[in-house]
Amino acid sequence: MDEAIKRLRIALAQVNVTVGDLDGNVRKILQYTQMAKDQGAHVVAFPELAITGYPPEDLLLKPQFIEENVDALHHLASQVRGITAVVGFVDAKDDIYNAAAIVHDGEVKGIYRKIFLPNYGVFDENRYFQQGKEIPVFIINGAVVGINICEDIWYAEGPTLAQCLGGGAEVIINISSSPFHAGKRAFRERMLSIRASDNGVIVAYTNIIGGQDELVFDGGSMIFDETGNLMVQGKIFQEDLLVADLNVESVFRTRLHDPRRRKEKLTFQNDTPIIFISPLDPTTLPPLPEEKPLSPLSQEEEITRALIVGTRDYIRKNGFKKVVIGLSGGIDSSVVAAIAVEALGAENVVGVLMPSQYTSHASNKDALDLAKNLGIKTHTLSIQEVFQGYKKELKKKVFQRMAEDVTEENLQARIRGNLLMALSNKFGWIVLTTGNKSEMSCGYSTLYGDMAGGFAVIKDMFKTEVYHIARHINSRAGKEIIPQNIFVKPPTAELRPDQTDQDTLPPYEILDPILEAYVEKDKSFQEIVAMGFNPPLVKRVINMVDRNEYKRRQAPPGIKITPRAFGRDRRLPITNRFKPFHKNRKNDLQ
Repeated sequence: MDEAIKRLRIALAQVNVTVGDLDGNVRKILQYTQMAKDQGAHVVAFPELAITGYPPEDLLLKPQFIEENVDALHHLASQVRGITAVVGFVDAKDDIYNAAAIVHDGEVKGIYRKIFLPNYGVFDENRYFQQGKEIPVFIINGAVVGINICEDIWYAEGPTLAQCLGGGAEVIINISSSPFHAGKRAFRERMLSIRASDNGVIVAYTNIIGGQDELVFDGGSMIFDETGNLMVQGKIFQEDLLVADLNVESVFRTRLHDPRRRKEKLTFQNDTPIIFISPLDPTTLPPLPEEKPLSPLSQEEEITRALIVGTRDYIRKNGFKKVVIGLSGGIDSSVVAAIAVEALGAENVVGVLMPSQYTSHASNKDALDLAKNLGIKTHTLSIQEVFQGYKKELKKKVFQRMAEDVTEENLQARIRGNLLMALSNKFGWIVLTTGNKSEMSCGYSTLYGDMAGGFAVIKDMFKTEVYHIARHINSRAGKEIIPQNIFVKPPTAELRPDQTDQDTLPPYEILDPILEAYVEKDKSFQEIVAMGFNPPLVKRVINMVDRNEYKRRQAPPGIKITPRAFGRDRRLPITNRFKPFHKNRKNDLQ
């Protein structure tokens, strides 16, 4: 076939859809389909479960939701003409499937059902879906195209291999909804490159973007040629329509030079259905604008963008307009406020100072300087009289002749939580909490106090990482957003005289590596000690983590940044007597 004819112009639509908004999602899909058609694309691919939004979770257990999603697909199909669209939806046939519909000229021409259903970390797909069985390929503008879904392409012996060897696929379109965590994008890129080069096939991967509860999706759709070279890449954390011309003929030439394929094909047993979608289009395609290479993002910038997108979408998609944040003059509330302003605009962020007798002049000044730098409105509500009233009432009877301790410290945090929630109720603002992963790990937080709120922006970031992101916020702004004094003063809750965090916790530069090893990497007590940490300290930290699971279970949702976030990834029983530092268990059982 003449090379000038055998071509495929493909569009990858990385869109920000909303779970359950079937009508809105279909409108967006049709909008991007028209944009792709206007650029002469033969096929446009949308992310996994684009019609329902991802992940729909237990909405999948509602028959009405399934029916309306299928109706939405057929309405969408009736509007698609002159282009082929690959759209993620929930297929219902005796059971339900995570599926891709191949739509052309007003009809659903074919369906691919996901085969590998992830059931680890944040994924629970075996809870909902039946596994697909067939592995079809589709003829689109003369090119043989294999379509699979997300996890399917992570397996070297999976559907991609079957579609290439059994069906002769020259192009693989993988539609995905792959959530972000720091470092995952580079790993994903390496895997897709290997899959393309190993199979001598062009791989086009489209990924969703946006925030959904704790999850954030980074987009970054990619196309790799048959040698594994990255051709083009979509924007990161932004909606985008990535359009490219694929030289399908070059796949054939590359395979002529790879004798491995011949031997593998001889021994490969597969009956691959081939579904014809569209004829060759001999017309001259309009030229595409030149794709400018994207600048690589630092890990700090990736995380900052994830926090911004996750915050923006959680607030907006849940119908809120403004947020309220307790400003202590510390690093955590400063970062949360800066992220909120980036996400929502300064006019939609309110800061509240709630000083007590233990609040230093420096803390008040730092909080006010931060608010001025961000351009946000503030209110000052003293907790001193309320605190004294609490203590007076409690000492009348139940606390008579009892010394003050952590109880009175926590009372202050709970008064502040009450004030923030009062503002939330009165004005409809959502409270952003300011606790970090170091504090949440160790239980250095107060239930119904500093944990009270609707969304926990930095919940999955260790304290040392919060400082890194704070410096990056100033760097990317090119000016001081977070005042310098906040970086140099010792972190403190200011709930008693001269208090610092290190009165209760080890220094964060020691604590955080221990927490990372235990919480994120599941390393044992012995392994952590072997890293060079003091055994009694390791035991103390492990005890703190284990006994505070009940607090974490009651914390608001927050943005997943690491591979092992509390709640979504790490799920431990509250009632639990296992002691990981026990040395002689085997002897004790004898």
